[in-house]
Amino acid sequence: MQIAFKSDRGKNRAINQDYVSYFVNEAQQPLMIVCDGMGGHKAGDVASEMGVSHLGAAWKGSRFTSSEELSRWLIANIQRVNDLVFQKSLDYSDLDGMGTTLVAAAVVGKEVIIANIGDSRAYVYRNYKLRQITEDHSLVNEFIKSGEITPEEAQHHPRKNILTRSLGVSRKLDIDILAMPLVQGDLLLLCSDGLTNMTDDEEIAQMLKEWLPLEEKVLSLVDKANVAGGLDNITVLLADFTDREGEPLWRQERN
Repeated sequence: MQIAFKSDRGKNRAINQDYVSYFVNEAQQPLMIVCDGMGGHKAGDVASEMGVSHLGAAWKGSRFTSSEELSRWLIANIQRVNDLVFQKSLDYSDLDGMGTTLVAAAVVGKEVIIANIGDSRAYVYRNYKLRQITEDHSLVNEFIKSGEITPEEAQHHPRKNILTRSLGVSRKLDIDILAMPLVQGDLLLLCSDGLTNMTDDEEIAQMLKEWLPLEEKVLSLVDKANVAGGLDNITVLLADFTDREGEPLWRQERN
């Protein structure tokens, strides 16, 4: 298994409110997390870093034998992180209203368990086809499901950035948890909407099809979003589940 990731400020934002990292627990099981913060000044920056760092710190002392056990852990610990972020927003006036999306993926045995809140996404690239495996918790996605607009209309909808769920904005938290079997050769993509708002699924799939090292695929996706305008922070994490010798790649970047 190999992992590579990159977070980029983009061309339009003064700071990067995305955060990404990767952690390994006592059983050498990986947890990958992408958060996209929101809030004025540096509040979103704080929320996204808290989301990743606190969940990752808890992960390091864990070990799991089943997907059910892991799913329960994710729900309990994401709720705990939510409470920490929410309390910090109450304690400091300059952090009032901060929050973050969160998409996390953890591997146990031959399954990946994914937790999702907000509109950062998880995809699987398998047999040259890209499939979104999380559902956006956003107003425009509700419009799509009700038939009010088409997916094409949603791409440029003026209320595209309004979330229906996020971490840290209230005590109550609704987390999507799903399990998916892994297949030899799978690529898992976690990303913030800075990528998906600038590139469509077909363009992403074409990039993943290229015979490039994993790190170069990550950089190519970030570059593609910037060339298209780079209107938001861009974060991309790729995990390659092709069996090979060698250690996973480790990267933690925020520019």
